[in-house]
Amino acid sequence: MIDLDALRGTFGALYGGVPRLFRAPGRVNLIGEHTDYNDGFVLPMAIDRGTVVAAVPRSDRMVRVHSANLNESAQFDLDRPGPPRRGSWVDYVEGVAQALLRRGVTVVGADLALESDVPIGGGLSSSAALELSVAYALTAISGAAADPLTLALAGQEAEHQWVGMKCGIMDQFVGTRGKAGHAVLIDCRKLEGKLVPLRLGDYAVVVCDTKVKHSLASSEYNSRRAECERGVELLRRTLPSLRALRDVSLRDFNLLEERLPEPVRKRCRHVIAENERTLAAAEALESGSVIEMGRLMDASHQSLRDDYQVSCSELDLLVESARSVSGCAGARMTGGGFGGCTVNLVRRDALEQFRVSVEREYSRVTGLMPAIYVAEASDGAKETGRIGAG
Repeated sequence: MIDLDALRGTFGALYGGVPRLFRAPGRVNLIGEHTDYNDGFVLPMAIDRGTVVAAVPRSDRMVRVHSANLNESAQFDLDRPGPPRRGSWVDYVEGVAQALLRRGVTVVGADLALESDVPIGGGLSSSAALELSVAYALTAISGAAADPLTLALAGQEAEHQWVGMKCGIMDQFVGTRGKAGHAVLIDCRKLEGKLVPLRLGDYAVVVCDTKVKHSLASSEYNSRRAECERGVELLRRTLPSLRALRDVSLRDFNLLEERLPEPVRKRCRHVIAENERTLAAAEALESGSVIEMGRLMDASHQSLRDDYQVSCSELDLLVESARSVSGCAGARMTGGGFGGCTVNLVRRDALEQFRVSVEREYSRVTGLMPAIYVAEASDGAKETGRIGAG
């Protein structure tokens, strides 16, 4: 939990003055992985961990920003953009400011101090939480009006142009549209979201962090995207109106898959089947069918491991350890893969048994201690000011 008084104190020591505070959440994706950049469907929820930005406007065009987590400071001129893709956290901040300006949003200079309790590299979208908290802060203190979709698209542009990650819209979308007690079914083509009540009964959403992030994650992410695009090109020879893998049913794919080379065939199979699983999962949650939801999560992990090949030994071990515990309805990797986190549905009366069992097995094999915690569905980006709120 972020101590807002301490963040205010940090801001005052750096810049003076009394800041306004803005929070944006991280997210956990319940199901629908690597479907967003294929115009598909995803089912994330905003979580009760996020990034908070303390902000005060300036009279000039400079933005000064301090990261409390890293104890680092930087500054940039809104009218003289620096080079993108420097490999620094500042890319996210300057990138989102420039993306807002490109969209005609008024942005003034600012003093910013930020802090996050989203694990970096954990697959819970610490980057989108940073982008959206900054975007919300900059627009608010500038007196500008920006709708949630504009903020989300600005965050995505920062990823594409300034960071070099060709991500879909899921993380930024749920970061603006999340609601406590709900997941969000997102149509990534139409950029529309439907709130889905989390009717989990006696079950909780539990996140397990591997504490590892393999270095090939970014390059492999962009490779998977290119492989999906190649699949669309090849399938379009038979389905000329095809725009994206979202337009292919699993039935049609089963008839056409022999025309695709490997590994393109596997990548397409995952995305097409994952879209169907995601729509089914939204129905399962709405009807309170936790066991069916768990079954779909299990199938999703198998597909991500075998067809999309973005899992890793640590993620697989956490999933296998979770499934061995009575009271776990389903488990899967979440996020881009190659490390990060798993998401699990665990009966609340089995939470302690789950924690002890998973920690024991994971540490025995890897020598690492996973972080395990219940994630509650949270609201999207907003101004905050309650003492001690996260």
